[in-house]
Amino acid sequence: MAFRTRIHFDPPDPRKHAMDLRLQNISHKYGAVEVLSNVTLDIDGGQIVCIIGPSGCGKSTLLRFIGGLEKPDRGAVLQTGLPPADSLNPLTYIFQDFALLPWRSVEGNVSLALEDHGLSRGERAGIIDDVLARTKLSDFRKALPRQLSGGMKQRVAIARALSVRPAVLLMDEPLSALDSQTRELLIDDLVDLWTREGFTACYVTHNLAEAVRLGHRIVILSRRPGRIREVVDIDIPLSERVHHLADLEQRQKALWALMREEALAADMELADA
Repeated sequence: MAFRTRIHFDPPDPRKHAMDLRLQNISHKYGAVEVLSNVTLDIDGGQIVCIIGPSGCGKSTLLRFIGGLEKPDRGAVLQTGLPPADSLNPLTYIFQDFALLPWRSVEGNVSLALEDHGLSRGERAGIIDDVLARTKLSDFRKALPRQLSGGMKQRVAIARALSVRPAVLLMDEPLSALDSQTRELLIDDLVDLWTREGFTACYVTHNLAEAVRLGHRIVILSRRPGRIREVVDIDIPLSERVHHLADLEQRQKALWALMREEALAADMELADA
């Protein structure tokens, strides 16, 4: 059974984060395979909620339901409140494979997300200038994806997502394709961005170190069918966690202890399938 503890962490600005998400009894099957069972979860404005669990437990499937790409067999995803008044796309994805068009420059890839929203050329240019500055890409606006490192490509994907002023970022293993050093740099960038802007995110990851560095709340799913096993809150302010790495390592070990047996069982299921 999931549990929650009362904590105090970096408070969101309620004027900026008026939309919360409520997942109610989400259950789903693909054919005869039950992938999720009775998942109920709140995602509050201004928080990063990380979802972890064994392979095949339904993490990415749950994210697709949250984003409206698919509908669950049972249950509902409810939005309470309103997205920011200037939001062009309230729920916006960031994927692990960057999804950049190779023939478009950095600014061209960001512009792609804005081109069907009836904005003037000047309005698009202003938004692009803003998000490139926020993601440290202003000096690379004319570069093509083939000229960029993996970390820079993911910054472009983040800039593109921010350009539509989302209420919630849905992040599916966004750093898993990067080497360890680049991943650390991107974690620092995300922490800095959250500290300045307090965005809301649902962040799916296999990487427990990422979860304890970035998550205000960590949701642990069981092996398939995925159920919420526990909800763990991290009470260290996001901007200060780099100074508490020993503490975070202990929390990471505690998460692995909760998951280890089910992760092994899930791995054997996948190997036998």
